[in-house]
Amino acid sequence: MAISNVQNEGSWIRVYDEKGKRISQMSSSKIEVVGIASSFFVTDEGSWIRVYDENCKRISQMSSSNIRVISAAGNTFTTKEGSWLRVYDEKCKRISQRSA
Repeated sequence: MAISNVQNEGSWIRVYDEKGKRISQMSSSKIEVVGIASSFFVTDEGSWIRVYDENCKRISQMSSSNIRVISAAGNTFTTKEGSWLRVYDEKCKRISQRSA
């Protein structure tokens, strides 16, 4: 099932499918949604960047020290790390990088 939207709604993060039906939800306490891809979404949770599937099950995580998520699309998300732009998959495995 594809994710079409992920929203902060009050104290919840809610995940919606392409028909606008809510698939799942989780508490939004100290969590900021920073990227939405077709099969996962990315959050900033203090010192962690975490990746969740459409059922709000955590897939992977990595330290967020000096890292800012700038986008998510398809099956990847992109970060700015100092002078580098780095692309990761949903397992937080780096796929590529280039100078910013």
